[in-house]
Amino acid sequence: MTETPTSTSQPALRDRTILVTGGAGFVGSHLAESLVRDNDVRILDDLSTGERGNVPADATLIEGDVRDPKTVEEAMTDVDTVFHEAALVSVSESVEHPLRSHAVTGSGTLVVLDQARRADARVVLASSAAVYGHPDSVPVVEAEHKRPTSPYGIDKLTADQYARRFSDLYGLETVTLRYFNVYGPRQNPEYSAVVRTFLDQANRGADITVEGDGTQTRDFVHVDDVVQANCRAATTDRTGEAFNVGTGESVTIRDLAETVRSVTDSSSDIVHTDPRPGDIDHSRADVTKARTALGYEPNVSLTDGLAELADGTAI
Repeated sequence: MTETPTSTSQPALRDRTILVTGGAGFVGSHLAESLVRDNDVRILDDLSTGERGNVPADATLIEGDVRDPKTVEEAMTDVDTVFHEAALVSVSESVEHPLRSHAVTGSGTLVVLDQARRADARVVLASSAAVYGHPDSVPVVEAEHKRPTSPYGIDKLTADQYARRFSDLYGLETVTLRYFNVYGPRQNPEYSAVVRTFLDQANRGADITVEGDGTQTRDFVHVDDVVQANCRAATTDRTGEAFNVGTGESVTIRDLAETVRSVTDSSSDIVHTDPRPGDIDHSRADVTKARTALGYEPNVSLTDGLAELADGTAI
């Protein structure tokens, strides 16, 4: 059933059999948590980076690898909807281990899509703003040139393209979501993004380290809004398409550091280090298409999201 995109509340998914790949990880566990009360939720995760403790009590955990067709076939039995979150999530690790990155993110996605077409299950795919590389202009629209700068970005673009081609070739219902900078509770500290790093530094009273001059900008989107976008993608009739998931707003990294210092009431100094090689200068999502077609509306402001994390109960 398709929901008309008029409300900013999260659309209700009920009485479905749902598979969340990577559901013991950051975004996947929040998705599972939001869906488990009204649906039969299965989680497929090899626990290489995810945590067993992130799995909701009422969800079924299948410990396995998305690269294994037999495992994925069994996990997808009688499934209506697949939220495909499993991937190698570290850009630096993808640079160090490009073959593994492709195997997990590229080939793993192909296995999921191939089994989904056999099961006739809709796939909502987690892609990334990394597919754009250095954009020509901001805000970034979905039609922007795709020039990824890392194996991670290349593999996400591969998955992105496969999802839309499976829609064209096989009639598989797919929706691709290109996440910008997601933050929120349960973000893996081993692959922590800048928000988690700054919060940890501020809470310890350590220097908050800004790479470069801090004028680079990012679009930080709370995981709750990413969950909303996924649920809307599961109910839309706009399949075979890709949508940006961000806030449509951006903040400089220096301002982010200052906001973190404020919400944590920290006395940390903000210091600047050498810029990261190849770092993108500016990034901001154009979410017009997601607003219009999906009814997506980001609800969590950066200040509110940071304040929630800073109180120590959400991390």
